[in-house]
Amino acid sequence: MSDLVDDDPTQAAPPRSLIVTVYGLYAREVGGWIGVGTLIRLLSELGVDAQAVRSSISRLKRREILLSERRDGRAGYALSPYARSVLETGDRRIFERHAAPADGWVIAAFSVPESERQHRHQLRSRLTWLGFGTVASGVWIAPAHALDDTRDHLLRHGLDQYVNLFRGDYVAFGDPADQVSRWWDLAALQGLYDEFVARFTPMATRAAETEKNTASRDAFVDYVHVLTAWRRFPYLDPGLPAALLPATWSGTTAADLFFELRRTLEEPAHEFARGLLADS
Repeated sequence: MSDLVDDDPTQAAPPRSLIVTVYGLYAREVGGWIGVGTLIRLLSELGVDAQAVRSSISRLKRREILLSERRDGRAGYALSPYARSVLETGDRRIFERHAAPADGWVIAAFSVPESERQHRHQLRSRLTWLGFGTVASGVWIAPAHALDDTRDHLLRHGLDQYVNLFRGDYVAFGDPADQVSRWWDLAALQGLYDEFVARFTPMATRAAETEKNTASRDAFVDYVHVLTAWRRFPYLDPGLPAALLPATWSGTTAADLFFELRRTLEEPAHEFARGLLADS
């Protein structure tokens, strides 16, 4: 999972994360496969040398994210079914902006036998990825809008046998706005949002000043970097209603910044990438 979702959205992304972003943005448009030479060329535009690309591909293969595949006699790599499913779920989170309704909670209560403790780690990882916070050992919580993705994801990955899902309201004891700061580390997330805004505001200023003259190659480089940084946030941020968030919350500012950069950069970036994929 960590290879599909970058570890720290405020730091320079490792090559493997850039590769996942490139596949998520462009490979699915051409059947989910990219030839080795084309992938090296795309990553070279991002400042990644061929050796680093090959090393990162090896790791992604070991994690069963990419599969080695030859097409028309050419070596290349395709997205695995697992990677496709994660990226498809991610698309809804990353590219669709919705106001979080105050419609209650979904509770995941789980118990995994000690003899199957590897599934306990897997389950915790996936619940975290789905936006859940921890109420107590074996009791996790998320806003109710996470229910459908949670049900589908746990079924798809064979983890439903360990979990019971419930919907409900918080009725006592204490202020829900105080409780959520115990269930999620909102202070740390606030700091990450602040750093994202500080890092990418200059990019947005530059893009706005040159929007009509943005070179496709420059747009590609900027868009891949900002998306690689952003795509972690929809998994860190549970999507709480505004009434439960701190008054100083900068998540909305960060989202505004990302979507403005997407509006400016997405099409010229695709134009550049499609040109390389068509020539390969």
